[in-house]
Amino acid sequence: MKGREAGPLAGLKFAVKDLFAIEGFVTGCGNPEWLSAHSPAAQTSPIVIALLEAGADMIGKTICDELFYSFTGANAHYGTPLNSRAPGRMPGGSSSGSAAAVAAGLCDFSLGSDTGGSVRVPASFCGLYGLRPTHGRVDLSHGQAMAPSFDTAGWFAADADLFCRLGDILLDGHSAAHNIDHVLMGNFAFDHADEEVAQPLRNFIKIVELPNVTELDQWPDGLDKDGPRAIFRVIQGYETWRSYGAWVEEFDPDLGPGIRQRIDAARKITGAQYAAADAERDKLCDIFTELLPPGTVLCLPTTASLPPLLDTSEDELDQFRAKTLALVSLASLARLPQVSIPAANSGGIPVGLSFIGWAGGDEALLGLARSLSDAL
Repeated sequence: MKGREAGPLAGLKFAVKDLFAIEGFVTGCGNPEWLSAHSPAAQTSPIVIALLEAGADMIGKTICDELFYSFTGANAHYGTPLNSRAPGRMPGGSSSGSAAAVAAGLCDFSLGSDTGGSVRVPASFCGLYGLRPTHGRVDLSHGQAMAPSFDTAGWFAADADLFCRLGDILLDGHSAAHNIDHVLMGNFAFDHADEEVAQPLRNFIKIVELPNVTELDQWPDGLDKDGPRAIFRVIQGYETWRSYGAWVEEFDPDLGPGIRQRIDAARKITGAQYAAADAERDKLCDIFTELLPPGTVLCLPTTASLPPLLDTSEDELDQFRAKTLALVSLASLARLPQVSIPAANSGGIPVGLSFIGWAGGDEALLGLARSLSDAL
């Protein structure tokens, strides 16, 4: 689709995760049976229109994890997009194709979505800039829902300046503007991550100037790695079943390894379990509101491990997901923005560094990414 001839993005190309509606095309959600069971969209997603109006050309839709219910990038039906920055390893998901396309130079930027790490993880694995915005700050209408209380639309770019410029187009006007004047160094998260992830990031942090750093050795206010990810899994599963359950029960689709098991588990989550988890989420939101007032950000590894090898077993992938979910679930639960920057590499494999900001602090995170880009 051709963009407007003039505009701030004129001459640039972008790709779109197969979650966003494009008029005349079916949104496939990474599953061929979903694709065949649904009709073409009647209108195009507003954020795609905004990018076209800004002059960018859309080159196509991208492969994603099936029903967006993973963050490895593997898809049993369509294959796994190539991670050109880490050959032989997974690209991360569920916005796998969007990240892979930018990393390979097929387009200048791309759209993804992030429910529980689906922009942040592939950004880290593919050596890109990626943003999970404050929940609700990017228009997700005419995009397929997964778990609506977590779902956000985000984007990838290899260039820091372009990455920031996209925020001017895609973010709504509800910014909580403030300079970043305090960084909480999440030592608890670095200690949780594998050493081959943590050490290169610590080396990077030593060579950059971060304002007024405070070391945070313990998980915030009594939290630990198990609590947030358990809360997240219950809420995500309950809401995901409400998004896909009727279709699953009617068509009994062929779902890939891991996806079938997660869908079956989601089916069994009760309303009482959801309500209890939601109450715990409210407590976590309060903790992070106090921890991260305007001007303060939390620094942590984007993922706990390097991208898995393509032949990693399903049991090993479950362990990988659990370890990384302990980190990526924090911003999702707190409804806060998180940026991932391509800060380091470990034996030639990209490693992402993240900052979680305050609600509405997306622009400040983008500015931080741009300011750190010189050190990259």
